[in-house]
Amino acid sequence: MAMVSCTEDYTDWANPQINPEEEAVAFGNGSVTPVDVINLANVTEEKIQVASIVAPTSSDAGYTPTIKINLGDKTYDIDNDGKMATADLASYISETYGKRPIEHDINATLDAWFNNGSTVVKMATSETFQVKAIPVAPVIDEGYYLVGDMFNAEGVDGWNTVSAKQAFKHSDKDVYDDPIFTLTFETKEANQCWKVIPKKNIDAETFWAAGVVGPKIDGDVSMTGLLTSDGPGAGKIAEPGKYRLTLNMMDYSYTIEKVMYDPFIYFIGSTDAWGSSDQKLALVDDEKGTYTGYIYLADPNNAGFEFKFQRVAGSWDNAIGASNFVTFKDAAIDANNGNNLGVNAGEGVYYMDVNLSEGTITATKVESMGMVGQFQGWDKEAPVPMTWNAEEYCFEATMAGVTADGWKFIVNKDWPINLGGSIDNLEQDGANLTVAGNTIKLYPTRKTNDNIFCTVE
Repeated sequence: MAMVSCTEDYTDWANPQINPEEEAVAFGNGSVTPVDVINLANVTEEKIQVASIVAPTSSDAGYTPTIKINLGDKTYDIDNDGKMATADLASYISETYGKRPIEHDINATLDAWFNNGSTVVKMATSETFQVKAIPVAPVIDEGYYLVGDMFNAEGVDGWNTVSAKQAFKHSDKDVYDDPIFTLTFETKEANQCWKVIPKKNIDAETFWAAGVVGPKIDGDVSMTGLLTSDGPGAGKIAEPGKYRLTLNMMDYSYTIEKVMYDPFIYFIGSTDAWGSSDQKLALVDDEKGTYTGYIYLADPNNAGFEFKFQRVAGSWDNAIGASNFVTFKDAAIDANNGNNLGVNAGEGVYYMDVNLSEGTITATKVESMGMVGQFQGWDKEAPVPMTWNAEEYCFEATMAGVTADGWKFIVNKDWPINLGGSIDNLEQDGANLTVAGNTIKLYPTRKTNDNIFCTVE
């Protein structure tokens, strides 16, 4: 597997030298002196010096000394001058600590074996010393897709085609700052196998080129484990159900969790004559099944401000309607029409909070959306106002004058409902925004993106 360092600010230790401050430890009648930190990202040789050795001697000149190094519960060959195979050291660190490129202080000892051709005897074991090393960071792709049996359908090969529903979710951070990728999916049959394909393979139309990852053992049913790109096996999910697969691509690990709720529920209703389900609420509490977000409700056909939620966009299977709720708050109502939900405050954008486990739905009409911040003294009573653009599904403002020293979006001139964080991924109660600009567009409904986001110019 190709490997690169995730940072360039390490000191060059390609030729590690003995740190004069390191103290030697006893090794029979010899000694062992540790070397300084080894950065494996800069090592090109097949062997790397991990210690300076003065080998113990035998009174019998017929004995030839052989030295072994013990790292944890593993034993490796080491030359008498203190060099071991770079691959052995890298493998030990990877298997023991993972691939994160941070320094690891490894307790080590040396064993001296003497061989006269007929007898092999261990004559000495050194005192403990430390091998200090930084592993090479793995290559982390910008995105990943899940393939496998669960995506097979009539006319669709789930192993050799991908769609948006197979793409892992990731934050807007650099993948080396945030190596976590997640995907929620459903298996409807037992013993469904899977592997993970990097986005670069998809883009190049070379699915099974280098970079594909899976468990080390083919058919592994473990819900947690390590991934490998060296002859990856296929993982197996034994029971049907909904699952969340989390990848940590820094240490090449995975976790599979059974979940009760889907990552989104999809609004469908009078706004576009029950014709599309592209606005959506996001799961924010997977124990209670709580979803939140913003929905634009309109009634162009005078049929009433009514709607339902779909668990899968475009599918009416197990749709969410009024019968799923026992409590309706603020503008939310039971429309008393075909199990439809409704609102009693007319056309507009609503902030919705849906709790499926407790059967509660709250619809708060956005009477005003505005911006407050350092640029206007954080005065919530006088936010810079924004206007709803029903064509673009966004709130917009010009000549806003927001500054880089902090600002947020605020609903109805108060703090209970607000947005901050990153302009590419706005969240309730997120951190202050630090982008300056005058023309602001806020897209709150997740109609074209899984995130709430804004543009600032």
